[in-house]
Amino acid sequence: MEERLKRIVELLDARKAEDIEVFDLTDKGYITNQVIIATALNTKHSLALLEHLKVELKPAGEEFVRTEEDGDWTIVDLGDILIHLMTQEYRDKYTLENFLENFSIKDGELY
Repeated sequence: MEERLKRIVELLDARKAEDIEVFDLTDKGYITNQVIIATALNTKHSLALLEHLKVELKPAGEEFVRTEEDGDWTIVDLGDILIHLMTQEYRDKYTLENFLENFSIKDGELY
């Protein structure tokens, strides 16, 4: 898992994604184990990052379970890893990292 995360972060960084953060949610009861958030410079950059991930990761065996393609907020579902590519405007608006940092479900209750 660590190598996969490192590879994704390196691919995003090489294509000028900014403020890349990785969240380990393995024991938190979230819908996936790992989440990566990266800021795209604009909507075209976001879609170019997605295409670059597909070109580089599919041949390496990564399965793209689903993608939601929107230039402002693109989501890539790799099953156990979710990647969020967001413009700065959307990242500021939705503050997803604040939600993920504090996310925890215990005994069926969201904390």
